[in-house]
Amino acid sequence: MPEPDEQQPEPSAPEPSEQSEQSEQSEQSEPSAPPVPSAPAESTAADRLRRALFQPSRKQVVAGVLLALLGFGAVTQVRMTGHDDTYAGLREQDLIDLLDGLAGARQRTEGEISRLEDVASGLRDDTTKRQTALDQADAEVDDLNILAGLVPVTGPGIRITITEDTGRVRLPSLLDTIEELRTVRAEAIAINGKVRVIAQTSFAETDGGFLVDGVRLEAPYVIDVIGEPSVLSSALTFALGPKKQVEDDGGHLEVRELRTVDIEAVTRRAEPRYAVPDQGQ
Repeated sequence: MPEPDEQQPEPSAPEPSEQSEQSEQSEQSEPSAPPVPSAPAESTAADRLRRALFQPSRKQVVAGVLLALLGFGAVTQVRMTGHDDTYAGLREQDLIDLLDGLAGARQRTEGEISRLEDVASGLRDDTTKRQTALDQADAEVDDLNILAGLVPVTGPGIRITITEDTGRVRLPSLLDTIEELRTVRAEAIAINGKVRVIAQTSFAETDGGFLVDGVRLEAPYVIDVIGEPSVLSSALTFALGPKKQVEDDGGHLEVRELRTVDIEAVTRRAEPRYAVPDQGQ
């Protein structure tokens, strides 16, 4: 009968001291891995510039102060170099003489400026006087042209209409009418739109009418007059005036005051044959 198996003795667990020795030996036998260095944080140029501006180092502060002192010294040197020392070596008496000379030159310059201003003012006055004289001459020429009947005119005035009802209007009645209008300063007179009446106008009585400056006129006679309407009207309608004379002749005189009267008739310019302007005047 077989014998029962003998129980094999179980291996005993190593003691803690032995385990530590074994671990130390294994650690000594295995080479240790080198430590992995940590990657430095990447920084941009903008970050570096920002740190330099807001968090300057001590070296940067010292460099900035030195640069500021260097700039101040350069500016001071430039100013001192550009200073005008023309009069630095002159004596006090020389400076006084120089100032006196400058004061005299200033007075002479001011005197010359005052003289030139007076000349300019005189020229302006002469120009103004000359222009005023020219304006007055032009106005006088216009007035003379109107009085001489050389230009058409327009303005307020009256229109006189003379008709022959029961008799013929005589020449004295027509002449008295014209003279009364001239007396109250009528500025322009025309008859029947054909003849401009001026100081040299001639009147003559003819069959069936009048001959005015060689132009034959017949009734009705329409006389256009420029002037103050009310004054012109009163010059014709007073007692025993032109209106009464025309009525005594068998005619009728009617007056209308108008705001605008147009006279187109003009006279021809008469060239003098003998008179000439006096050159000495």
